[in-house]
Amino acid sequence: MERLCHEINLFVHLVKIFIIHRIQLIDVLFEGASIRKVLQYFSPLLSVDANHLLKETSPMQTSEKHKITGKYLNHPVPELESYCWPPNQSIDLYQSGSDDGSNGVQQSQNYSYLSDHHHSAENICGSPISSSCVIDIEHDLGHMMRQLETAMLGTDVDNFDLHAIAASGRATEVSTEAERWKYMMEMIARGDLKELLCACAEAIENKDMYMADCLITQLRQMVSVSGEPMQRLGAYVVEGLVARLASSGSSIYKALRCKEPASAELLSYMHILYEICPYFKFCYMSANGAIAEAMKEESQVHIIDFQNAQGSQWLTLIHALAARPGGPPSIRITGIDDPSSSFARGGLEIVGQQLRKLAESCKVPFEFHAAAISGTEVQLDNLRIQPGEAIAVNFAMMLHHMPDESVGTENHRDRLLRLAKSLSPKVVTLVEQEANTNTAPFLPRFVETMDHFLSIFESIDVSLPREHKERINVEQHCLAREIVNIIACEGPERVERHELLGKWRSRFTMAGFTPSPLSSFVNTTIKTLLQSYCDKYTLEERDGVLHLGWMNRAIVASCAWRCLL
Repeated sequence: MERLCHEINLFVHLVKIFIIHRIQLIDVLFEGASIRKVLQYFSPLLSVDANHLLKETSPMQTSEKHKITGKYLNHPVPELESYCWPPNQSIDLYQSGSDDGSNGVQQSQNYSYLSDHHHSAENICGSPISSSCVIDIEHDLGHMMRQLETAMLGTDVDNFDLHAIAASGRATEVSTEAERWKYMMEMIARGDLKELLCACAEAIENKDMYMADCLITQLRQMVSVSGEPMQRLGAYVVEGLVARLASSGSSIYKALRCKEPASAELLSYMHILYEICPYFKFCYMSANGAIAEAMKEESQVHIIDFQNAQGSQWLTLIHALAARPGGPPSIRITGIDDPSSSFARGGLEIVGQQLRKLAESCKVPFEFHAAAISGTEVQLDNLRIQPGEAIAVNFAMMLHHMPDESVGTENHRDRLLRLAKSLSPKVVTLVEQEANTNTAPFLPRFVETMDHFLSIFESIDVSLPREHKERINVEQHCLAREIVNIIACEGPERVERHELLGKWRSRFTMAGFTPSPLSSFVNTTIKTLLQSYCDKYTLEERDGVLHLGWMNRAIVASCAWRCLL
């Protein structure tokens, strides 16, 4: 009975093989192939010695006149030491888009799924079986093969009859397995992309590689980088799931970095996103408002920008300080950017040149210091603090890249806040995405990532046509790499670790800061400007913090802090 139960389990796996690879059972059952030949072909995949299983089955052997003509049984039987299915498959990695807007897709990485080793030949238990038992087994196997064909080739999946399996006394496990796959087929029939993505993530989390492979195959047919917002997001989510299976998320994250800037035009991807969606622009404006308010009486201003990137934030601030009653202060900006970032390799200098040119046209004394260094390595000496200057520290979309106590022994997230506190700044500004992807387990993090980025993809949809070359480049360069990293990577390799405002508030409080509410004038100005955008954007000020969102879902939060007296 134990041996029979084991064979039933093998056929459960066989069901999966047929479903995943769309094998037509009629090809192997009705073209002269006996059950013996079927077992001989699939035995390497099922870790079963078919000859040993059927060595005493002479009454059941097929006549020599029956030839093997099925298209799958004509191939030589592969020799595998253990069960490994499916074979290596290529995965499509979204690489940097070409200048013509094509979505340069390359096939670069292979992966294979390892089966559950509980079904290896070493785990087969039970004493040698008698000839009569073998005859019963072959009868049951043949009956179940016919049932499988009816279930898979027929029009009604519900016709799958498990009575023969139930008679073995081990129906619960097999029926549960069948019901699970039936549910998967029903999901596919419904065509709910988000539901299938979540089911695939759950299958990967549960190490159900059969289910994951089948769902990924189906999902690839449903996603598109030029489709509906959910289809576009799904294209990158699927690549994140594939990368998680292949443990290649870190290499994809690096490959998806924007091109090395050779001119100011190549800095445009983030600038396009900055212009078409108000998230970053309005949060930067609110931070600038806090800095201008704190520096209204200062003659020497030093802004330490921990994520300089495009430098777009400082264009409006320079204009504002230039128009200050009594004349502008002298401004010095220390722009920090990771030297491994393509923007830092020449990008910082390009930003510095643009800002110097603007300051000169506004008659503002200006100095730019490019600090090409990772945030994890920044020390006091890198900041070139000078006596008599008033300091503003700007953390714009940067702190979530810093590893904290959940990643390793060095908590750079809190270390940088303490470093900022040691400078006795007049103001510290924070701009961060409102999402919980730092310490959340994989499945909640997966759902959070989809919900958060779907709002962004929907908001982009109202600004740029779906076939627009720049829209594809913006999503691929500025958003896809974050999505892949959050989904595919763990530990130190996962660098996109967003936190909700409540957590940031706790960190700033522990570092010795207190909230510095934004002025009503700044809030009113931003609310007025937001009216030029789609009415689905929302702007809310709570406890001195500005929350900008899409359809009532907060996307980014901007706030200011000052040192405790």
